[in-house]
Amino acid sequence: MAESLTRAEKARRTRLRMIDASGRLFIERGWAATTIDEIARAAEVGVQTVYFTFGNKRALLKEVLDTAVAGDADPVATLDRPWARELLAEPDPATQLRLQAAGACGILERAAPVLEVVRGAAAAEPELAELWQTNLRQRHTVQLHFAQALEAKAPGGLRDGHDAASAADIAMTLLGPETYALLVTDRHWTPERWQRWAADSLARQLLP
Repeated sequence: MAESLTRAEKARRTRLRMIDASGRLFIERGWAATTIDEIARAAEVGVQTVYFTFGNKRALLKEVLDTAVAGDADPVATLDRPWARELLAEPDPATQLRLQAAGACGILERAAPVLEVVRGAAAAEPELAELWQTNLRQRHTVQLHFAQALEAKAPGGLRDGHDAASAADIAMTLLGPETYALLVTDRHWTPERWQRWAADSLARQLLP
C-alpha cells in the first residue's frame, strides 16, 4: 500500500511538473511556437510521458487553464469553492460584490496570461476556439449564479431595472480577463487597485 501511494504521489508530482512547464512555455512563447518536445525537456520527462498523460497539446493547454483558474489540480467546481460559497452566503449585496471582485482578482492573477494564450490562438485553431467558447460559457454560468443571488438580496431590486441576466453580462465585462489585462498588464495597475476599482464599478452599476 505504501509503495502504491508513493507511485501515485510521484505520478501526481510529475503531472504537475508538466503542467507548470507547459504553462510557462505557452505564456512565454505562445501556443504555436511551443512544442511537446520543449515541454518534455522543461519538465524533465520523456516526450511519450507527455503524450501518455495528456494525449495532445490542446488537452494539455486545457489542463493548464483549468489548473490556473482553480489554483490547484483538485476536481472542485468554481461554485463549490470556499470563496464562492462564502460569497453566495453573504447577506449584504455590497459585500457580495466586494467578494466577487476579490475572487475574480485571485483567479485572474493566475489565469489571465493563459486565457490570453487561448484567446489569441482561437482565431486560427478551431479546437482552441471551442476551448475559448467553453470558458466563456463557464464564466457566464458562474456570473449568472452570482447575479441571481445578488438580485435576491438587493432591496427593491437591482439598479436601473437590471435583472440577473444583464447583471451577469456586466460582471463578465468588468471582471473579464480582457479588462484585467488592459489595466493590470498594459496600464500597470496593481491587482489590488484593479480589485478595488472592480468592486466599486460593480456596485455603481448594479446597486440602487
